[in-house]
Amino acid sequence: MTADTGAKSAPVDVRERLAIALDVDDLVVATRLARQMKPYFGVAKIGLELFSANGPDAVAALADIGYDIFLDVKLHDIPNQVEKAARVLGALGTSYLTLHAFGGVDMLRAGQEGLVDGAKRAGLPSPTTLAVTILTSDGSAPPHILQKRVQIALEAGCGGIVCAANDVKEAHQYAPRFEIVVPGIRLAGTSAHDQARVATPASAIEAGADILVIGRAVTAAEDPIAAAEAIVGEVGAAL
Repeated sequence: MTADTGAKSAPVDVRERLAIALDVDDLVVATRLARQMKPYFGVAKIGLELFSANGPDAVAALADIGYDIFLDVKLHDIPNQVEKAARVLGALGTSYLTLHAFGGVDMLRAGQEGLVDGAKRAGLPSPTTLAVTILTSDGSAPPHILQKRVQIALEAGCGGIVCAANDVKEAHQYAPRFEIVVPGIRLAGTSAHDQARVATPASAIEAGADILVIGRAVTAAEDPIAAAEAIVGEVGAAL
């Protein structure tokens, strides 16, 4: 059961486009924040910090609150190891799983097959593999890299990619049916922190992003609720 924050829930079509990044190592803190943000977000992103500290318990706790789970652990290893790890993660109830496109076609395909197989064995809906193209902290990647990595993801059978907002239109030219997840989202006039390639919620949606990952734009804000409401309003207006 989720806590009643007293907030008016955002429309479903907005919530399902927003992922709250729970980049903490304490599961109690993460679940408290997740409950506070539930009226505004439909997806919970579990990154390396939270998963390293709490493992599968983090997935279960956030799924119990009612979130779709975006497990952002960016798998990158030999294909056999990635397939086995992805199979385990698929069985946990992961809706989205990231793998580094840099790992190549064979690795991505192994992760895709393992993830889907793990979910199927557990009787769960088929999840989506997301190939990470270029990190939003990387401001020096050469121009040809995006096309190469999108094409690798396509060949491997992935369901989508993670890329910066300014890469979305180009990525859609190569893979129009891909689900595109965009991190590095900031409200206009706020800090970019360590991100080299940021965008406002409206500009990312208008570019064609399907899911926006929101972290410090909300969690580091002086008033997280007000920041979440501003993002919801901006996304709703852009849809």
